[in-house]
Amino acid sequence: MALGSFAEYTVVPASMATPVPSVKPEYLTLVVSGTTAYISLKELGGLSEGKKVLVTAAAGGTGQFAVQLAHKAKCHVIGTCSSDEKAAFLKSIGCDRPINYNAESVGDVLKREYPQGVDVVYESVGGAMFDLALNALAVKGQLIVIGFLSAYQTPTGLSRVKAGTLPAKLLKKSASVRGYFLNHYLSEYEAAMDHLLKMYAGGDLVCEVDLGGRSAEGRFTGLQSVFRAVDYMYMGKNTGKIVVELPHSVNSKL
Repeated sequence: MALGSFAEYTVVPASMATPVPSVKPEYLTLVVSGTTAYISLKELGGLSEGKKVLVTAAAGGTGQFAVQLAHKAKCHVIGTCSSDEKAAFLKSIGCDRPINYNAESVGDVLKREYPQGVDVVYESVGGAMFDLALNALAVKGQLIVIGFLSAYQTPTGLSRVKAGTLPAKLLKKSASVRGYFLNHYLSEYEAAMDHLLKMYAGGDLVCEVDLGGRSAEGRFTGLQSVFRAVDYMYMGKNTGKIVVELPHSVNSKL
């Protein structure tokens, strides 16, 4: 894991490389997305049996891991997604209550089915979804911010939230909002990656990859497909981690 992307070849210090058993796209899902979910929930989530955990963008690259890890901790897992197909995928990896926000109101479902609130929120959407998640927190609940996808295409890259009432809402519930950025937890990275690799090898972890087969123009192959892949993600079409395949078209001189 190093700076620089969208290239067929790059040179990185050996210390930044992670050994993997074989060259499979599934391993790419773990490098950032898997470790983000694992470390953030381990360090900040305080997961334990019976806790209610809400995962936003649950069928996405990192959401899929938050769902599975919370399920394995014997939590009750709620996940938001954009289609019935994604809801079915979430069910298959341990989500107790998928919410297709294009078919149901997330706010209404949370108020009706979880009147006492949720204990942990793994939030990556931002904007209105952040506000809904904040309002859904239980007493002593925790909201972990790992991103705000809804804002990445705006001029500022930030999404508006109802921050004016944030202090009062947190005080009323003795709740907390915590930010998580992987680079600040690199001391935990190697152990997290090793653990996730073992889980995957043992069949205890699904690493869902989206190669673009369901997109209008087909699989994402070659650097020229990066643009399509990014648009596909922003449109919320992907299930799991998007991977662009690079054909072996460059002759290495090394």
